[in-house]
Amino acid sequence: MNPSYEEIQKADSMRGSDIRKTPLTFSPTFSSMTGAEIYLKSEFQQKTGSFKIRGAYYKIKSLSEDEKKNGVIAASAGNHAQGVAFAAYREKISCTIVMPKNASPAKVAATIGYGAKVVLEGANYDEAWKKAQEISKQTGAKIIHAFDDPQIIAAQGVIGLEILEDLPDVDEVYVPIGGGGLAAGTLIAIKSKNPKVKVIGVQSESFPAMKESVNNGKIVAKGGDRTIADGISVKNPGELTYSIIKELIDDIVLVNDAEIIKAMFLLMERAKIVVEPAGAVGLAYLLHNKPSPGKKIVTILAGGNVDMYLLGQIVDKGLAAVGRLLKMSILLPDRPGALKEVVDEITSANANIVEVVHDRLSSAINAGSAGVILSLETQGKDSADKLIDHLKRKNIQFKLMT
Repeated sequence: MNPSYEEIQKADSMRGSDIRKTPLTFSPTFSSMTGAEIYLKSEFQQKTGSFKIRGAYYKIKSLSEDEKKNGVIAASAGNHAQGVAFAAYREKISCTIVMPKNASPAKVAATIGYGAKVVLEGANYDEAWKKAQEISKQTGAKIIHAFDDPQIIAAQGVIGLEILEDLPDVDEVYVPIGGGGLAAGTLIAIKSKNPKVKVIGVQSESFPAMKESVNNGKIVAKGGDRTIADGISVKNPGELTYSIIKELIDDIVLVNDAEIIKAMFLLMERAKIVVEPAGAVGLAYLLHNKPSPGKKIVTILAGGNVDMYLLGQIVDKGLAAVGRLLKMSILLPDRPGALKEVVDEITSANANIVEVVHDRLSSAINAGSAGVILSLETQGKDSADKLIDHLKRKNIQFKLMT
């Protein structure tokens, strides 16, 4: 049964002090970059760092005493895990979370920190979900589904209520889609109040299951390629979420990892915001495609739980994407002063050398030669292009690696 608008209002009334109303903030920077009025819905500021706490908290608060007696269990790549663990801790009931083996160590540690028992199983959410079902049958623990549950959907839909309360004349809302709980709830809330507002779902190109399902008129399993957006890497959409989304969604669009990385980088540098890959997909699409000039647009930054090791890579790749970090290989004659000549030319072009790797021994390097890999910091794409042209004019032989 589809959750009603009244159920969303009930979830809103039951959230207590643990579930926050997150800010909706106008971004002059991203508005300038896209040509639209961009507002950021900051769900990364939610308790446990993600919107997922909303659904988990409401669902567990709504369980009967009999349903709670054997504890709860859930499958999750990380954000739902933390939400369920926190809500179970608040209700003083036992909690088991099945997470994929490749789950972020930070998310695993945070889930354990909230008092849950963590079982690592499978390569993705769908395989973890199968294991959670097995454990539930063995122990009697109540399953708290990550998205395909009326109460979970209703609580996520409170985000839609908050958006309309803060920006009644919004034109479009961009929402990440994995299993579809956030999108389904947001759709019910917004379309019930103002059907003219467009709601656009955003998925990773690697896991376009909901888009394919809507296009084919039936649930289609799709995905499996690697993506940094682990929070939306779901092969099989929920039956309930699919039934809602196919009736109400205006469009579902796709982004790739390079677009996500650029959005994450710009959020960090320009807005001082750390958002995880799945949370940045809406902004990634807007920055790359600029689809709605002049419109008032909300993009939901769904979570901020990003692994610190990944964050370091995002910075480097983001710098490369905007032309501020160049990596090049150069083959030099192995004689004194050869490297200095190249360094002098780079310095004259106002570029900064941040890393040098010197190689004489690789099989690809001829005797009497030396290979050098240089990482260079520039002031931007124009500066990088000028440096490249300068090196070509000086007949310096190089190969770009970024």
